[in-house]
Amino acid sequence: MATTERRTFLLDFEKPLCDLETRIDQIRELAKENNVDVSEQIAALEAKAEQLRSEIFSTLTPSQRLQLARHPRRPSTLDYIQAISDEWFELHGDRGGRDDPAIVGGIARLDGRPVVIMGHQKGRDTKDNVARNFGMASPSGYRKAIRLMEHANRFGMPILTLIDTPAAWAGLEAEQFGQGEAIAYNLRQMFSFDVPILCAVIGEGGSGGALGIGVGERLLMFEHAVYSVAPPEACAAILWRDASKAPKAAEALKITAWDLKDLGILDQILPEPASGAHADPLGAAAILKEALIHNLEHLLNLSAEQRRNLRYQKFRQIGKFSID
Repeated sequence: MATTERRTFLLDFEKPLCDLETRIDQIRELAKENNVDVSEQIAALEAKAEQLRSEIFSTLTPSQRLQLARHPRRPSTLDYIQAISDEWFELHGDRGGRDDPAIVGGIARLDGRPVVIMGHQKGRDTKDNVARNFGMASPSGYRKAIRLMEHANRFGMPILTLIDTPAAWAGLEAEQFGQGEAIAYNLRQMFSFDVPILCAVIGEGGSGGALGIGVGERLLMFEHAVYSVAPPEACAAILWRDASKAPKAAEALKITAWDLKDLGILDQILPEPASGAHADPLGAAAILKEALIHNLEHLLNLSAEQRRNLRYQKFRQIGKFSID
């Protein structure tokens, strides 16, 4: 990524690292121009940069992980599909007269195996984000998703879903067209399918918008992704009537991958490349592909009844508590 473009999308906590890397590049360029050997000094600075990177990304707060999950250069569903699939044929429409671009899906081959893959799709810039409603799906998006899943179940193809949305669209028109019913229908139907269902949170997993395509036997999640009952800003506005308290809400909501693993909601944390998935999209895609193939091989060895029971028990155990 060019230095100017990189600085355009730089997060506050990334600035010290970026400054040091810029300094290393400048020293290397000057040394080349003047034919001076500074390899030892550069090696020392690179070691310092690596240590600083490790310190920054190993001590991120939930609010900072949320910033990474929302990074405008973070790989999207379409990026991952194109990187991990051998073939990809996108399907459109909910067969009710609408096609929601906030959810994309279709038929693909993963490691030679036919699958149906879908997920939320955010935009790369303001115009694209507006067109895709910032990844917030309407009822037609969830109806398109369940149409593709029913097709997968009919023809025995595993279902892979990639989750990346702040929430389902909460506009007046969404309510008029049955947002709640569309998501509820998806939840019921996904519990009944015979084929394996693998879900992965690749960025931001928010509210019923995430859950509408998030019922599966296994839930995977990138280490800098987040998964929550509501966006921290919405939670802060509800509890304290002050959206600026979002960092406090992010702490309380337990949105990080490690929080969710401790709570038994998450099955596997996927490590990200150094500096996050946006710094190395192809590296992140390779990690995701390996995890999907490994988990899919395990699920395909189970019977349809075992998979349905595994799915059911997974969600029955969420929120379990005991009284001492």
